[in-house]
Amino acid sequence: MLTGLNHLTLAVRDLNRSLRFYRDVLQLRVEATWDSGAYLSLPGLWLCLSLDPLRKTEPCADYTHYAFSVSAADFPVFVQHLRMVDVEAWRDNRSEGASFYFLDPDGHKLEVHVGDLASRLAACRQKPYAGMRFHDEP
Repeated sequence: MLTGLNHLTLAVRDLNRSLRFYRDVLQLRVEATWDSGAYLSLPGLWLCLSLDPLRKTEPCADYTHYAFSVSAADFPVFVQHLRMVDVEAWRDNRSEGASFYFLDPDGHKLEVHVGDLASRLAACRQKPYAGMRFHDEP
């Protein structure tokens, strides 16, 4: 049986550029590097960067993305930091909780978000999405 998310692997075009972004801009801890990859971490997250010449240069048009948690107190400072290093935003926030949506150097869609599943569900109970059902109710 599954016990949680194990790790994320992101295909990258330029390993050194991506390593600098995740280490210096997003401040993940570098755990190991090798010729074609790197392991980085945050508490509860294992991220692998994998050099892949097949990585497309354009971000996909769908909504698939990876969200990182940030505290409400740190959110404005962190977003200002991202804007100062000229990350590209890809979407405006349309949901509960403060969010900033941005691209990494390879076009992976990322988000920094204030809140968690409990706060999202509480907001949805107040204003549900079309057709939304909550499965903890009888």
